[in-house]
Amino acid sequence: MTHAAEPTKEPLEGTPLIVPSTTDHPLYEAVVAACQSVYDPEIPVNIYELGLIYTIDINDESEVKVLMSLTAPGCPVAGEMPGWVADAIAPLPGVKQVDVQLIWEPPWGMEMMSDEARLELGFM
Repeated sequence: MTHAAEPTKEPLEGTPLIVPSTTDHPLYEAVVAACQSVYDPEIPVNIYELGLIYTIDINDESEVKVLMSLTAPGCPVAGEMPGWVADAIAPLPGVKQVDVQLIWEPPWGMEMMSDEARLELGFM
């Protein structure tokens, strides 16, 4: 007697853990630059190069949604950093609305840092 395989709840192979950003939107580069102006107070590298900005989603109405994480859930500025990111993006010409959300999946890891961040922090 054969049993049907139990359906798994794992994401399909090839499904990105991080939702892709809207890189083709005209505001994308300005939003990235705004994110690069925000620093974790304890690390001398901006949060974009640290890999804390997971997704920048910009819709046709120029509403910006940012999904970001922190180096650790207990980060002392956890409650403040999304506001810093929103405050950096909101004044950009053309941005209609900004929504910054903290997410914890996938957990941040050092492999998410850019080469520039690794070099700056002495990991290369």
